[in-house]
Amino acid sequence: MIFMRLCVFREEYRTGAFSMNKKENTMKRTKTKFTAAVTAVLMLLGAGCSNGASGSTATTTAAEITTTTTTAAETTTTAAETTTTAAETTTAAETTAETAADTGAAAEQVKVAALKGPTAMGMIKFMDDSDSSADSSYEFSIYAAPDELTPLIIQGNVDLACIPANLASVLYNKTEGAVEVLAVNTLGVLYIVENGTDEIKSFDDLKGKTIYASGQGSTPEYALNYLLEQNGIRDDVTIEWKSEHAECVTAISENGGIAMLPQPFVTTAMAKNEGLHVSLDLTEEWNRLDNGSTLITGVVVGRKEFIDAYPASVADFLTNYEASVEYVHSDNDGAAALIGKYEIVPEAVAKKALPACNITFISGEEMKTKLSGYLEVLFGSEAKSVGGKLPADDFYYIG
Repeated sequence: MIFMRLCVFREEYRTGAFSMNKKENTMKRTKTKFTAAVTAVLMLLGAGCSNGASGSTATTTAAEITTTTTTAAETTTTAAETTTTAAETTTAAETTAETAADTGAAAEQVKVAALKGPTAMGMIKFMDDSDSSADSSYEFSIYAAPDELTPLIIQGNVDLACIPANLASVLYNKTEGAVEVLAVNTLGVLYIVENGTDEIKSFDDLKGKTIYASGQGSTPEYALNYLLEQNGIRDDVTIEWKSEHAECVTAISENGGIAMLPQPFVTTAMAKNEGLHVSLDLTEEWNRLDNGSTLITGVVVGRKEFIDAYPASVADFLTNYEASVEYVHSDNDGAAALIGKYEIVPEAVAKKALPACNITFISGEEMKTKLSGYLEVLFGSEAKSVGGKLPADDFYYIG
C-alpha cells in the first residue's frame, strides 16, 4: 500500500497535478505528502522488512520523491526568474535610451515627418543628401495634412516633425509635456489677394468687405481674427470659410473679390488667373503692430523622450537642417528642383514661391522669445488655439 501510494505521489509530480500557478498551496501539500511518505518508508525499514526487493524499491522511490521535490522548487525558481526576465525586457528600451544619453550615442534610426508646403521646403536639401547617403540614419516622410501627422507624434511613431506652431502647443498640452520645440522653420505665409480690383492697400480698406478663406480652427483663422481686431474692424468684415484653398480661388475668380491664401498656393493660383494679385502680406501687417511677437507658421518639434535619449542625434539634425535652409536661400533654382523632385509643389511654382515662403531657421533663446510671444497673442485671442493654456519653459528646447 505504501509503495503504491508513493508511486501515485510520484505520478502526481510527473503529470503536473500540483499546479505551479498556485505556488503557496502546492508547496504546503507537497511538504505534507512528502513527510508522510518518508515517515512510512522509515517505519517499514525499521520494522525489518525481509523483502529485499521491496525495500530497495521503496528506498529508490523515496530518493526519486526527494529529487522530484527539488525539481518542483527549481521550477518555482525558474518561474520567478522568468517573471524577472519579463520585467527586464520591459525596461530594455529605457535602459538603451539612458545608455545612449549617457554615452552620447546616436539613434540607429531617426524618423522625421513634415507637411507638404513651406514647412517641408526648408529641409529639402537635408532630405536629398540623406537619401543619397548609404549609411544615413534618417527616414523622411511627407504628409498632406496635420490630421495625418498628429497621431503619429502622439503614438511615438515619429521622432521629429515639422508642424504648425500652434499645433505644437496643443500637442504639448495634450501629451502633458511630451513634446518640445527645437526651432522655428517658417514665418508667416498668409496673404490677402484680390481678383479684378486693386482696392486693398491697408487693413482699413477691408472694412465692409467679404474675405474668402480656408483653415478655420487653425493658424489662418487665429491670425486673421487677431489682425482684424487690432485694426478695429473685426465686426465690419465678413469671413466666408471654405474647406480648401482652391474653393477660395474659385469664389473670387467668378465675380471678383478678396481671399486670404497661403504660399505657395498664392503662386499656383496667380499662374492660372492673370487678374489675381497680392494686396497685403499678413506678416508685414503683424510686424506693424510692434507687439514684440512675430507671426509664425511652422516649427520643428521632437518627442521629449527621444530628445533626452539621443542629444547627439538632435544636435546633428539641427545642424543639417540649418545648413539645408541656408542652401534654399542661396540656390533658389536648385532648391526648386529638389522641391519638385519630392513632389511638394511643382518646380516652376517653387521657383516663384520660395522668396515669399519666409523659410527660416531660428533656435535657442531667440526661438523661445519669438514663439512664446506669438503663442501669448494667440492665447489672448483664443485660448483653445494653443491647447487651453500656454506651455511651460520646458516646451522650448534651448540645447
